[in-house]
Amino acid sequence: MRFEVSKVLDAIEARLTTDPALARAVVDMSEIVRYADLDGGRPASSVRLGLVLDALGLRFAEENVPVYVVVPRGLLSDTDLTSNERMVIRRWADDGKVEVVPQLDGRVFEVADLLGVPVLTRSRADRERERYPWVDEPGRLLAAVSGEGGTTVLMPRVGREEPPRPPERSQLGERLLARVWSCPEPNCTSYGTGGDSDSFFADMRTFTSPVSQPPPALRGGVPTCPRHGARLRDAGQRAAVEVLSVRIDGVIRRRFVVSTDEPVVVGRAPEGGGVMLGQWLTDDARKWISRGHVKFTLRPDGTLTVQDVSTNGSGVRPAGSADDDARLTLRRNETRTLGPEDVVELYANVHVGRAGMWATGGVVQPQSVMAEAPTMALRKFER
Repeated sequence: MRFEVSKVLDAIEARLTTDPALARAVVDMSEIVRYADLDGGRPASSVRLGLVLDALGLRFAEENVPVYVVVPRGLLSDTDLTSNERMVIRRWADDGKVEVVPQLDGRVFEVADLLGVPVLTRSRADRERERYPWVDEPGRLLAAVSGEGGTTVLMPRVGREEPPRPPERSQLGERLLARVWSCPEPNCTSYGTGGDSDSFFADMRTFTSPVSQPPPALRGGVPTCPRHGARLRDAGQRAAVEVLSVRIDGVIRRRFVVSTDEPVVVGRAPEGGGVMLGQWLTDDARKWISRGHVKFTLRPDGTLTVQDVSTNGSGVRPAGSADDDARLTLRRNETRTLGPEDVVELYANVHVGRAGMWATGGVVQPQSVMAEAPTMALRKFER
């Protein structure tokens, strides 16, 4: 059973992000783990985060929807969680996959305000209403509740149900996220510079890229490290980014970020990193699509280009046109500038475009992170 729980936590880990460009919602993990009514299990269980992630995927009709998780430090020593769960959450924290704060102090709502994403919570928002009037807007506060067939669904806390809206960052958020920040604490995973090189674990520690740094906390109007409480130093301009989506057979499978600092290769299984599509491809598509098929580059002037690096070639559909006569062939090593609505076609029904290109994620039942979870009866006795 512990092996099953570990696999669920691994699946959850793949959906965690503190990257402002990718996060679609923000949650307080100390609240989520105590939703015992969702599974009838222990007083606290980190696996419940998986139930909420599945509900988020249903709401956006999209696979692999990433969430920004805030963890109050006290949860790392909460004995209602198993020792394995506490160890995993600490590892997530050390790798910068979740944000650890000494006290919540409204941090969840601060992140939601800066990023323009909804908050998943059942708690009252009376204290935050004066500072963040948007909590009364439809779709900005969502509660995880039990749905039909034992599923978990997200319901709006205010107003009627509306289709999910794209993030709208505050002006303050745009200014803060346009800069790179540096924390005086050398081992800070979010705003650090690499940590202690003499540490036995130096090669294992992961540090957040400046491009994907989380938003600073504001204390008295001063940008501050949310974990260490230290004043952050402005380290310069942050690289510009563009968020792209991979859509296969009408379903958005993954979002990824291209920055002016680093091009991104998309293909069946790119060497040295990149966006791997192999797990979603048909046999024919795997034969056609190269390991590294196309390379996306964002230039300093904001121009997005695509270069074919494949064996068999690719194409561009101007403005997403389905007309085959309008399709532009892209041959090996050829580069083309992409318009705002242009779509790159790697193979029939395998497309990459800007994240706002498609109105829906196109999937009725997203792949669940809970596939390996123990049954409800077993979870009651899990230790």
